Amino acid sequence: MVTTQFPSADLPVVTVDPRIRPAIPADVPRTLELVYELATYERLPEHCHLTAEQLDAALFSPHPAAFALVARDGTGADARQVGYALYFLNFSTWEGVHGIYLEDLYVSPEHRGSGLGRALLASLAATAAHRGYARVEWSVLDWNTPSIGFYRSLGAESMDGWTTFRLTGPGLVRTAEGTA
Repeated sequence: MVTTQFPSADLPVVTVDPRIRPAIPADVPRTLELVYELATYERLPEHCHLTAEQLDAALFSPHPAAFALVARDGTGADARQVGYALYFLNFSTWEGVHGIYLEDLYVSPEHRGSGLGRALLASLAATAAHRGYARVEWSVLDWNTPSIGFYRSLGAESMDGWTTFRLTGPGLVRTAEGTA
């Protein structure tokens, strides 16, 4: 295991595989490409509007909104980024400590089965444990049975009895204006 500091924040990150490391600004263009690959995989490419500027600001501003790990197909200078995990902190009022919310976990199809997805999740779990956080959690589409099987093989449990809600678009505006 390797513990490193994020370039834009004073938060230790624990990586459990030499192919995994915290993202750096030079990773933004490739990470953006992979975000769009994920949107296509999830059958929602028309909903993905992220720009390189937005991603860079979210990850590397003085007060980052999100953090990322990158997965590479090797450890040498010629290693190529083939996956990423993008996450942010949440807070458990019941536990009284932070947790990690995994927004995206993606490994290019040709590199699935190489252990990179497991290494990304293991690094997030090790980081959470190192920081004293209560949990790592995420959402997965109901139809994505390969991912669900993978997550269950790691010991992850689905949160049955909970439904995810989202305010967006006109509902967000109406609620903000008090007209909902």
